[in-house]
Amino acid sequence: MPAVHLFWCTAVLAYLHEAGIRFSYFMAPAADWGHHLLPPKKINAKRRMTMYTALTIAGSDSSGGAGIQADLKTMTAHGVYGMSAITALTAQNTTGVTGIMEVTPSFLKEQLDDVFTDIFPDAVKIGMVSSGGLIEAIGDRLAFYRAANVVVDPVMVSTSGSRLISSEAIEALKEVLLPMANLLTPNIPEAEVLSGRKIKNAQDMESAAEKIVEEYGCAVLLKGGHRINDANDFLCTGEKKVWICGERVENPNTHGTGCTLSSAIASNLAKGAGMEEAVQKAKEYLTEALKEQLDLGAGSGPMDHTLGKIIFE
Repeated sequence: MPAVHLFWCTAVLAYLHEAGIRFSYFMAPAADWGHHLLPPKKINAKRRMTMYTALTIAGSDSSGGAGIQADLKTMTAHGVYGMSAITALTAQNTTGVTGIMEVTPSFLKEQLDDVFTDIFPDAVKIGMVSSGGLIEAIGDRLAFYRAANVVVDPVMVSTSGSRLISSEAIEALKEVLLPMANLLTPNIPEAEVLSGRKIKNAQDMESAAEKIVEEYGCAVLLKGGHRINDANDFLCTGEKKVWICGERVENPNTHGTGCTLSSAIASNLAKGAGMEEAVQKAKEYLTEALKEQLDLGAGSGPMDHTLGKIIFE
């Protein structure tokens, strides 16, 4: 090789090394570029810092207490860079929802394409998706990009027992998204739908969670706090079964607790935590947020996702 060519090749290699870029990044398919970047939170020679990243796919809550807004606040509180793909706009406040406007499946796909091809998420949290078309769009894109650390909060049935999405959407959720998930976080009414079993006590929770794991091949965190009077949840991964015990906090303002828990778990998984550790830390964060006793609005209000801490004044 001529000396001048050798000089320039050496210079380019040195620059790429200093910038923290690996050759595998360029040789990988575009859909997989995100797997070949620097490890999160590593600072290279030019003081450029990357962060852990997480994507939330859910609806917008105009009151800021749940949905996309709660997810992004939670991710930020965990030191994770949060991104979003919005499935629907809602008009709501602490007293209820007055309107919903869904996006189209094609626009949801466009949002997901733009995220995955630029800043690849280390984890994905999926919240309420109310139609089969949107569910299929999500499943298509997650499979195409081989998304990792997928946490699904299967928002199907309220804690009072009311159906929140159609039967058609529930079937699409079961067929498309649940088998792709790494973790499901159903409440007791949702676990009853997924397992086909009634849940009245802790033993019923265990058997229902085991049935769901067997059916869909993913880990399950069955939340017990609403119908069974404690704050203990049951985690079943198939290989391991453990109760994740928590402290019950008396606070009437619980808007967005499910969104917050699932996005906190996703944040911890994005940072490299194992499943049990990710769940335990997420429950601790949720407990602290409830303990702040934030009181906003005329209905069931939101929590303080900052835990009372002001980053900049």
